[in-house]
Amino acid sequence: MSDCKCVKNDSIRCSVTQCRHHCETADYCSLPAIQVGTHEANPTMVECTDCNSFELKS
Repeated sequence: MSDCKCVKNDSIRCSVTQCRHHCETADYCSLPAIQVGTHEANPTMVECTDCNSFELKS
């Protein structure tokens, strides 16, 4: 079970169940906002982007 109290943010869909901020009962994030980043110098595909708000569920 996640250690965060899940209040679903209807604006942020997420299917990464390993994330601390994932709502267990629905594919949504509980954060008020997320930070999206990249690991590439010139991102051109969706695979080049990352959710920098990700925290591994303990």
